[in-house]
Amino acid sequence: MDREVTFIHAADLHLDSPFKGLMDMPAELFEEIKESTFQALHELVRAAIKNRVDFVLITGDLFDNEKQSLKAQIRLKKAFEQLKEQEIEVFLSYGNHDFLNGNIHQVTYPDNVHLFPDEQVRAVDFYKNGEVLAKIYGFSYENRAVIENKTSEYVIEDQATVPFHIAMLHGSIQGNEEHDTYAPFRLSELMEKDFRYWALGHIHKPAVLKEDPYIVYPGNIQGRHRKETGEKGCYLVQLTESQTTLEFIPLNRILFVPLTVDVSECEAAYQLETILTEKLKTMKTSKPQLIDLTLQANDSTLRNWQTDGQLEDIVEIINESFTTNSNWRYIFHVQLDIQEMFELRETQDGEHFIGELQRTFERNSGMEYLEQLYQHRQARKFLELPSQEEVSEWKETARSSLFDQLLKGGRR
Repeated sequence: MDREVTFIHAADLHLDSPFKGLMDMPAELFEEIKESTFQALHELVRAAIKNRVDFVLITGDLFDNEKQSLKAQIRLKKAFEQLKEQEIEVFLSYGNHDFLNGNIHQVTYPDNVHLFPDEQVRAVDFYKNGEVLAKIYGFSYENRAVIENKTSEYVIEDQATVPFHIAMLHGSIQGNEEHDTYAPFRLSELMEKDFRYWALGHIHKPAVLKEDPYIVYPGNIQGRHRKETGEKGCYLVQLTESQTTLEFIPLNRILFVPLTVDVSECEAAYQLETILTEKLKTMKTSKPQLIDLTLQANDSTLRNWQTDGQLEDIVEIINESFTTNSNWRYIFHVQLDIQEMFELRETQDGEHFIGELQRTFERNSGMEYLEQLYQHRQARKFLELPSQEEVSEWKETARSSLFDQLLKGGRR
């Protein structure tokens, strides 16, 4: 009979996330949002107990930043205690957000928790029925960044006697420009090793990169901003000596949902309320939704409604009517997609002000205007260097806002 282990692979819990950009929401909804990472942790524990797993892997970024709140550490400790009561082991590593040297609280976790203590790749034994059934390999970030490739340090021990070897790695594929690059690796390097499973962390979108061996990102357990859409959760994994099976388990309490609505046919601002209300009613859900709304139109009328405050009033009325039950919906972000903006792009090569402005946006990254702030001795204690994705989003928002202001007196 095949020997087997069953475990949950999670990463990027980001407990106590501040949920930047949502603080202007109604207080009771914002409190629910702030609690959502802890609710996702609760669901993680429930899933582990329900599925009677042998252990749980958490590959980095348990907390949102290195100055971990005492509240977050105690809540995590209680979760681990629940798992201990069910004889479930935990293997965890710290990542770039919660690196070891930034930890200001020294909360002791129960003895079912195995923490990788430094940046040296180590192996920890997992025993089942008195036998070493698996070895778990990993390391923790001591400081905010691990920039070297660590894959050469993953060396299998006792391969002849231990059936399952599982590697934990909080990092990103080398050359991936969408995310900050930490502990970079190449897929080919991981595939050359003889590990049965690579439990990755750092990237917040679930992804099975390879199946032989399995190289997996579970994503984070709760979306935290408008770019982190869709269900978030963990993988339930079963390894036998002959096969590997995976099942994705959603854990998130709240969904970030992009919604695009064409309102070109609206002749008056009040008509927006009817169209948007009907659209939201068709979006069935068993969870609260934060709506990232894009309004499409083919002329500047919509922009004028935004400028004079009518659009804001409509959104406020809609939000009031959709936040009265437990599975509420709330429009937290609105952007305009107006055909004139596409016409602007066609003028980029022109020898005129608009063309020069377009080219200026293309030439400059945007970070040069922020470097002084992020390099300031006091400010950098509180500011984390933004990712390339965040900078690009800021740049596009600024560009759109500027052209909206330039064209607000356009065609009617």
